[in-house]
Amino acid sequence: MKTIGLISANYRGEGFGDLTENRTLASLPYGGRYRLIDFALSNLANSGITTVGIIAPYDSGSLIDHIGIGNPWSLGRKNGGLFLMPGSLYGVQTGGNRFLIRDMLKNIKFFERDDADYVIISSSSDVYNMDYKTLIEAHSKSGRVMTLVYKKMPRGEDLKNKGYCLDIDETGKVTALKPEAFGWCNYFMDCCIVNREFMLTFLHWFGALEYMDMFDVVRDNLDTIDVGAFEFRGYFGKISSTADFLKVNQGMTDYDIRNEVFCNPDRLILTKTQDEAPVYYTPDSDVRNSTISAGCRIEGKVENSTIFRSVNIGKGASIRNSVIMMHCNIGEGAVLDNVICDKYVNINPGAKIYGSGGEDPVIIGKGSTI
Repeated sequence: MKTIGLISANYRGEGFGDLTENRTLASLPYGGRYRLIDFALSNLANSGITTVGIIAPYDSGSLIDHIGIGNPWSLGRKNGGLFLMPGSLYGVQTGGNRFLIRDMLKNIKFFERDDADYVIISSSSDVYNMDYKTLIEAHSKSGRVMTLVYKKMPRGEDLKNKGYCLDIDETGKVTALKPEAFGWCNYFMDCCIVNREFMLTFLHWFGALEYMDMFDVVRDNLDTIDVGAFEFRGYFGKISSTADFLKVNQGMTDYDIRNEVFCNPDRLILTKTQDEAPVYYTPDSDVRNSTISAGCRIEGKVENSTIFRSVNIGKGASIRNSVIMMHCNIGEGAVLDNVICDKYVNINPGAKIYGSGGEDPVIIGKGSTI
């Protein structure tokens, strides 16, 4: 059962401010050393899928620099490999649409020229580690043309206006995709497997609706499209806002989450390698429940935070509930609480910056000095 993969990275998301001003959400740094797209790429590569297409936006410089020809994921190969494909400008400007039919039609040759049985389609901004082999097997046995992956989650503010919940009947068929639900929700993870031949048929059927999201069209045609569901039971970190980004980064400090996502020897999350010296901690430093990456110099206090590579935290400085990206310099005595610093930020000595309890973190743009 040959399977190829398609990752949609042609969307920006709303409410990320300066973090996505010059980069796609897929290339947003995460967890001290990764980019968000690493999870989608690693899930495919670890499942033995060696032909992967990425629909990229017009501002894909940081994305291209990170993924290169796909060597970290063993996708730099003569047969199959990594295909970086152009997306439409419309898709970047519409935060809610992750799978524009226009993008699929523009790259229809990716589906036509391969002889694969199935295509796994996923977004590029969620954090989870999944073995797609079980999904492929379940879809093949079902006999359906499409299977949507979902996670059972408590319905609440964390999922409000962030996607679809599935109604599933006793046979496993999806009967409805709804933006709202009560109690527990079968949350659609922006990931599916579809028969390749049906995908081509689908694009020909609904080509006139190219301005729509693929799954909006599926939602409106469930009476004619046989769609199944597959439950994912592992950790799923949804990133749809800066508050999500901060929360999911802090999830790295949870022992169970970290072990599940990053410590499975058969399904490692792969990324572009960056060689740095080990972290240097001075005798006066105080680090608690945090992730600190290589190349850092820590002289102050760090708590419940994620610190990326080559960050200097000065003597007496205090970093709490924050994300500090690469090559930042935090001056002596500075205090940051619920703050997200993009790369190359300089915080002056004694500066004090406070966000609002994790729900409204302060964003400091790339290269800023405060």
